[in-house]
Amino acid sequence: MVLLIVWIAVAVVVLVVLGGLVFSLLGAFRRLTREVRALEGELRPVLAQVQETLARASETAERRTAGS
Repeated sequence: MVLLIVWIAVAVVVLVVLGGLVFSLLGAFRRLTREVRALEGELRPVLAQVQETLARASETAERRTAGS
């Protein structure tokens, strides 16, 4: 009888620990998602500038090779 109570107590402790772990992981995942979205928003203008610069560099290279 005592062994049954011990096993039930162990199971309850394990469930509480696993619940806390899942709760923590879900919170971390939500924070990571927010950070990625914020970073994406910050990098969009930079990406647009890089694409514009690459387009201008390509045009300049084409003009130089066409002029040679």
